Amino acid sequence: MNDLLLRSARVVDPETGLDAVRHVAITGDKITSVSEAPVPARRELDVSGRVLAPGFIDLHSHAQTVGSLRMQALDGVTTALELESGAAPVRTVYQRASDEGRPINFGYSASWAMARMKVFDGAEPDGGWESFAALCAGPHWRDRATTAQIDLTLAELEGQLHEGALGIGVLLGYAPQTGRMEYVHVARLAERYGVPTFTHARFKNPDDPGTALEGIAEVVAAAAGTGAHMHLCHINSTSLRAIDEIGAVVSGARRHGLKVSTEAYPYGAGMTTIGVPFLYPENLPRLGITPSDLVVAATGERPRDAERLREIQRTDPGAMAVIHYLNEDDPADWSVLERALLLPDTAIASDAIPFAAPDGRLIIDTWPLPAGATGHPRTSGTFSRFLATMVRGTGHLSLIEAVRRCTLQPAEVLTSVAPQFRHKGRVQAGADADLVVFDLDGVSDQSTYAEPGRPSTGVDHLLVSGEFVVRDGELLLDAMPGKAVKGRLA
Repeated sequence: MNDLLLRSARVVDPETGLDAVRHVAITGDKITSVSEAPVPARRELDVSGRVLAPGFIDLHSHAQTVGSLRMQALDGVTTALELESGAAPVRTVYQRASDEGRPINFGYSASWAMARMKVFDGAEPDGGWESFAALCAGPHWRDRATTAQIDLTLAELEGQLHEGALGIGVLLGYAPQTGRMEYVHVARLAERYGVPTFTHARFKNPDDPGTALEGIAEVVAAAAGTGAHMHLCHINSTSLRAIDEIGAVVSGARRHGLKVSTEAYPYGAGMTTIGVPFLYPENLPRLGITPSDLVVAATGERPRDAERLREIQRTDPGAMAVIHYLNEDDPADWSVLERALLLPDTAIASDAIPFAAPDGRLIIDTWPLPAGATGHPRTSGTFSRFLATMVRGTGHLSLIEAVRRCTLQPAEVLTSVAPQFRHKGRVQAGADADLVVFDLDGVSDQSTYAEPGRPSTGVDHLLVSGEFVVRDGELLLDAMPGKAVKGRLA
């Protein structure tokens, strides 16, 4: 007897191409059947008129607090991974999350940036993005490395891989003066262990030198020279208005058999710590923005000029800031963003940022989020916004292709390092019961830059390992079925 039967859904399985009304049976944490006729079960739930799909897999979520992961659950996410920045020490961070409990699945890469912080500055990282932000003002970690320092950094990364890291996260854009040889060494390490790298490219400028195309070409060259799987993070915000040229390079690399994968999110603004080099006042004109295009999350301040921006970067370099690169209300700018989202085989990934209180402190597990919570709307709305715009709004993508980019595509990025992803991103007998049920006519983001903590609408049910986390559109606050997803070297 099955535990649960989800009746009469429009079932979408991107691997087999199934898009039809079916009944999905679950026992324990697995799907036991996908059938045309109902099968016996102890409980039944009628989900007719709704889409049933694999739960969304987010390759790029810095939002690893319980409250932020709950917000992602309401956006259809069943697995949220910190892969661009990574974590350190990986074993400790995994254990802490497991002990505290998480509503959805979680996992981390090895952090190149934090390995450098340890080697160059003697820092002791203790977490994910929040640890990186706290240590990013360190004096030397962005310096060019000696051979001995490269060896020490690689040894740190190798140790993290043996602790279960899902590849190597490389924040090149945060340390652009580091040597290219070191990056090739990192790629060689990844190839030797058969794991992906997740790179924030070194540059995003439109004009020489240091163009966005140069930054992407470095990643492609590393794939060509080492055979490693190189994943390009947030190709939308790295490429900006050079997306057509960069898209052509990436597509060409794939045609030649290189392992280069990509991701994007459907927003024109980014968000990061205000002290990063590419936001120094002298660099902003090369990005086509001014100090007032930055918004300090905690205060809402738009720096009035370069002097004020320098002051904030000097006194509070870890402060989070929204960076308005593209105007989403401008059809020409929105078209740039669409072209990034529609690049072939580009996964959808949020680059979610954890919510913070107005005083800057992280919101750990408070629900609902307190008034005035700061963050970026992509934490709350990435996947719903993608479906609402690309499927329902414009029809640029079929439902099954859009679902593939949110589920199977990211799962395939990770299969080599974590074989359990062969059982995620699918609605098939034997697959993990990580599922989302949503209303295609009603799914929509509600978050804005002014109110980033507004949850998406349209997700009726979300199951993780067969357990409801969202039921009838409401979060179940006691539900903590999220599991650690670790690399095979652990």
